[in-house]
Amino acid sequence: MKRGARHGAVTVAPSAFGVAPSDTPIPNPRRFRRPPAAPRPRSLRLADGRIIRLPAVMGILNVTPDSFSDGGRYLEPARAVDHALAMEAAGAAIIDIGGESTRPVGAIAVSADTELARVMPVIERLAGKLRAPISVDTRRAVVARAALAAGAAIINDISALEHDPGMAAVVAKARAAVVLMHMRGGPTDHARHTRYRNVLDEVVRYLAARARFAIAAGIARSRIILDPGLGFAKTGRHNLILMGGLWRLGALGFPILVGASRKRFVRALAGEGAGAVELANAAAHALAIAAGASIIRAHDAGATAAVVRMAAAIAAEGRV
Repeated sequence: MKRGARHGAVTVAPSAFGVAPSDTPIPNPRRFRRPPAAPRPRSLRLADGRIIRLPAVMGILNVTPDSFSDGGRYLEPARAVDHALAMEAAGAAIIDIGGESTRPVGAIAVSADTELARVMPVIERLAGKLRAPISVDTRRAVVARAALAAGAAIINDISALEHDPGMAAVVAKARAAVVLMHMRGGPTDHARHTRYRNVLDEVVRYLAARARFAIAAGIARSRIILDPGLGFAKTGRHNLILMGGLWRLGALGFPILVGASRKRFVRALAGEGAGAVELANAAAHALAIAAGASIIRAHDAGATAAVVRMAAAIAAEGRV
């Protein structure tokens, strides 16, 4: 090989494998520069003093008959409690309980009374048993108020406090943490609202605006989490664009939650078989952590916890 004339580059000699010789120089590695990355928040302090070390896994507990992945499996409160405790033991730092399905196709809106009847027995039975903070996946202030009074610490609102005018005040009064997610439409029709000029720009602008709204409503900035809403009013390509641009959301300075677990775009790329889907989940979760995500919302808490630990360790060394 001979040393090139510019930037300490070298020109590769003709390949022994029959590849045509190239005059394209190889850049000097010392001149490589990493793109700037926003620092990932290291922890999330809750109102009761508990601290969630980030990055963390949020275990999904659907107490619904029709959720897309595990609908009906944990509808009975005793089974739901056992699963919550198992996810905590496997590495989940947060347990997210939801009583209304938001599946892309076929979701059925339920009343507040139905949602309360599903989630409250589980929250009440977990009291004194679960150390991990409870998050409740709800759009309704009445459900949030009851859940927070029973011991929940986080409200995961897929409408980013837009669906119920009373939600922001409930969260602020309880000094709870809140997840603000991007979505268009509602649980039953969001799949029909997937047209964007620039999905990444629009999601970043929307979540920045909703974070400002939450702060103005009295919610502590340090307890706001942003979620790009993968699969909610998004095509498969939109989801990939958002995953690739997570650093833009991270630059806003809030913890970022990513919920790709077993979603349609993951299954479509993975191919047939549960094993392939779980491997695709792992890839999505690892890349999300590398891009700065702070919380991974997932069905398989144990496998995801291992992925998060490994990806976070590599990402930490890469930022040295």
